Amino acid sequence: MSATGEDMSDLEYFGEEVMRARLARKLTQSQLGTGVGCSQGHVSRVEAGRKIPSEEFAAKCDLVLGTDGMFVRLRRRLLERGHPSWFVPFTQLERTAVEILDYAPSVITGIFQTAEYARAVFESYDPAASREDISALVKNRLQRQAILFKDRPPRLWVVLHEAALRTVVGGPRVMCEQMTKLTEVAARPMVNVQVHPFRAGAPASVEPMILLQQPDGSRLLFGDTALGGQMSEDEARGEFARQAYDRMRAESMGVRDTMRLIEQLVKEYSS
Repeated sequence: MSATGEDMSDLEYFGEEVMRARLARKLTQSQLGTGVGCSQGHVSRVEAGRKIPSEEFAAKCDLVLGTDGMFVRLRRRLLERGHPSWFVPFTQLERTAVEILDYAPSVITGIFQTAEYARAVFESYDPAASREDISALVKNRLQRQAILFKDRPPRLWVVLHEAALRTVVGGPRVMCEQMTKLTEVAARPMVNVQVHPFRAGAPASVEPMILLQQPDGSRLLFGDTALGGQMSEDEARGEFARQAYDRMRAESMGVRDTMRLIEQLVKEYSS
């Protein structure tokens, strides 16, 4: 494991405990996979903190490894923990996604933010945070944008509510720079941006959400609320979120009309 101590995410901690228990039983990843009914690769991703363990996986690990319910309890703790403990493993999984569906209802989605816009957002979220803490958050947010410039970037579809474009974050200058960056990123081949306009009425979701699809076809849902962020691989939740996202896309402005609106906002914020 690359992370240790306080730097280790909850997901990485779960994976390391699986590895410790497996090695104590002198089992290979393949042997554990056979025992719990999954592939060696599945075990490897869990141990590396790159996959959320299912309830069935945790229960069978307890059975095969003789850990008396420890992994079921650890998994429950994982699911109850919110942002930021979940966001570290989320960004790890975001880097391996082949498709990303992102809905942002009130501010520009993080993967598109400029440094000054992100700084203003974080300062608003936590006015008591130190300058150093804010700078670290901004740096981490900007690092997420590297996935847009990979040799094989993911398919990225972003729906922004019109409120996210018209809420003035950091002042007109910051907004002008943010709208300009938005036009540049939206022009990339694997990126589509749509605006859900005020006139469309109530959206299918009032909270931010991101759906990631991994190379193996699995789907991950990340939702963010005032009580914290949480990830889920539950198929029913993922399908519900996908249907809500599809409705919002259908109600949104087309990609070209969206670009024209953003270009108009660049002019408005610059005047």
